[in-house]
Amino acid sequence: MSICFKALVPAVPEMARKLHPTTIRRFSVTGIWEGMMRSLVMLLALLALSGCMKVSDMGEGVREQFSDAGLLDHSDTRRTANWRVQPDSFIYIAQGAFVPPGNAYPRPNVVAEEAFKGFIEYFPMVRRARGPMGLDEAMIEARSAGAHYLLYTRFAKADDRIGTGDQWADQEAVDRLGVDSGVIQLMLIETSTRYLIDSARIRSRGGLLTLYDKSPEDLLGPPLEDYARTLLGVER
Repeated sequence: MSICFKALVPAVPEMARKLHPTTIRRFSVTGIWEGMMRSLVMLLALLALSGCMKVSDMGEGVREQFSDAGLLDHSDTRRTANWRVQPDSFIYIAQGAFVPPGNAYPRPNVVAEEAFKGFIEYFPMVRRARGPMGLDEAMIEARSAGAHYLLYTRFAKADDRIGTGDQWADQEAVDRLGVDSGVIQLMLIETSTRYLIDSARIRSRGGLLTLYDKSPEDLLGPPLEDYARTLLGVER
């Protein structure tokens, strides 16, 4: 008799599931609740952590996460040296006449213009060339102005993708849809010795949330301002 009961035991749960399908739903609801509880625990942990952080730090952290995820504008700066310069240094900014390859046509002196806007906030003595010029000519102008350093820039690459209705009407190319990107090169040269103090490569790209009405030159301002800060060793 006991053998008969043992044979029936494995069939009881299966029979219960067939007679009561709500049991399966109960199990699935339990899994959903477990996922919600895990999310709630993570949210509480973040809130607890935010109590130890400034609101500005939290905002900056969120911005960096969104940038890394491709939602906001992102830039990557690679420097060959970690030299710092004095805050009272006189910097002359110029841009080469090189036209970046690609279908983008940025303004001829846009890199120098954006660099000037970023540097003037941290260096009181900054001057910008009126137009593109060669390196030798820029060095002569910098020395004539009495500058300590020449920041020579170049727009190395620019890719202007379709991000607006007007751009789509002009091109109508599916393979051109996407975010804009660009690469600029910088050289910081001491005017008295022509010694290359630092060189940098800045790669910028747009974000999905800032896709509309953007062009490669619109991405230059923030990374150039960051570069000015790094020359002084100032944090954001």
